[in-house]
Amino acid sequence: MQQTMQRPMGVTILAVLAIIFGILGILGGGLTLLGGAALAASAGTANAGLLTALGGILLVTSVLELAFGIGAWTLKPWAWTLGVALEVISLILAVVNIALGGSITGQLLGIIIAAVILYYLFTPAVKAAFGRA
Repeated sequence: MQQTMQRPMGVTILAVLAIIFGILGILGGGLTLLGGAALAASAGTANAGLLTALGGILLVTSVLELAFGIGAWTLKPWAWTLGVALEVISLILAVVNIALGGSITGQLLGIIIAAVILYYLFTPAVKAAFGRA
């Protein structure tokens, strides 16, 4: 008889937050895409293209975040890999944003949160829960 692994509390919290932020991001990305399309149709400015691109990026990352949340909730092995990839991307984007003159304070908080989540995902108990031990 195979024993099922109990989901660690931290993974439960990450999964719920990822699902919430994924859904909100999908809504926000969709609205941003619509706004960019409306701006392009009415004014045809360069900002419309930027707004559309940002909306698309937000939409894709939000779908991936939602997928991670669902996968983490069900402890799918691929969700661990996706979670690690999303946090690494988050770190890279924060560093790029700082390099481009973005707010250091806001990005620093994002870097700390991503680093803590990465550390947590690499703990032996969490890796074991995802079948990665």
